[in-house]
Amino acid sequence: MGGGHTVAAFDAELKQLQRMIEDMGRLAENQFGQAMHALTNADTAAAAAVIEGDVGIDRLETQVEAMAVRMLALRQPMARDLREIVAAFKVSSNLERLGDFARSIAKRTVTLASLPVAPPVASLAWMGETVQGMIRDVVTAYVTQDATLAKAVRDRDSAVDHAYTALFREMLTYMMESPQNITGATHLLFVAKSIERAGDHATNIAENVCFLVEGRLPAEERLKDDQSSFAVADAPVAKDGARD
Repeated sequence: MGGGHTVAAFDAELKQLQRMIEDMGRLAENQFGQAMHALTNADTAAAAAVIEGDVGIDRLETQVEAMAVRMLALRQPMARDLREIVAAFKVSSNLERLGDFARSIAKRTVTLASLPVAPPVASLAWMGETVQGMIRDVVTAYVTQDATLAKAVRDRDSAVDHAYTALFREMLTYMMESPQNITGATHLLFVAKSIERAGDHATNIAENVCFLVEGRLPAEERLKDDQSSFAVADAPVAKDGARD
């Protein structure tokens, strides 16, 4: 009887831990989506709400960590149960970082809205939508413990890297066209990097889901297509067609 009660209590604690991670993940997805909405619409009020809302994700991470530590100390889990708790630690840490990136985007939005020259934020829309979809799907993969869906999320990260490299080149060219563009484009580059890094953390979560479900990380090396370190901008073309 005692052993059965202990097992039932532990299962209930695991379910509670999973629900906390799901709540944290859905909040991170919402925060990220709201940050992108604020950016594309120059909505400083929405940006301020994202900045203030980050504390909710931080609070949940603290609760997850406290519960996970207590379960490790009192239950001494093994095998799949141990992977559940280890994965909760790692997933919550990555979700907290996603919240930080959403807050960073929101802060840049406030600055961009005050600039006299509006930079081309539309170029970031596809990246933002893709990463938000990755966050949504990877949280679902965690909740349903679907390693196939997690791997699909992981595979999408290279497209985000490729888009980031293209955007990096675009912003360099935009800055070369006029010194007035430099401040706005620089802030947009920081936003783009936050989006790209958010995709990396969604991918980290996907790998942890694979570890949880299959007991191992994916065997295939993660594809990375961020070539921004090697990116150069073409010289602006003068009106007569010659290079400046």
